[in-house]
Amino acid sequence: MASIDIVEADLANLEHCEAVLALVEGYASGPMGGNQPLSTNVCERLIPALRNQPQRLVLLARMENRYIGVAVCFQGFSTFHARPLLNIHDLAVHPDFQQRGVGRRLLAEIEKIARERNCCRVTLEVLEQNDVARRLYRSLGFRGDGVQGEANYFLIKTL
Repeated sequence: MASIDIVEADLANLEHCEAVLALVEGYASGPMGGNQPLSTNVCERLIPALRNQPQRLVLLARMENRYIGVAVCFQGFSTFHARPLLNIHDLAVHPDFQQRGVGRRLLAEIEKIARERNCCRVTLEVLEQNDVARRLYRSLGFRGDGVQGEANYFLIKTL
């Protein structure tokens, strides 16, 4: 199998911007994203809005010169630990490349960056019915059992 490269998205690079938008759009349009494509308005505003978020971290997974996965994260702060934290807002892998370790590689890079930033934890939400993702997160040390909000699990990995 070809190697998976993880790169931080350069939102001044048109190729990266197109990849982020396509992967987030594909995720939103699929069953785990709610089966609702992004509106034209959101598609037009997403990249400029991300550029204006100083605490963003956007990663792209690439295999054989094709972008196949994306992670959109935002750094926050834990008052209980007086340290930063990193929240994974979106994690998506193109359907043709799922179950090949792409999500695992993105998560490993997120954890590496979080540790470099002295974060106390990595957090995320996952749909209750997304059993595949929940198993992956648990295998990597994410914990949290309560369903919160609209059938979402809030999971935490303490670093």
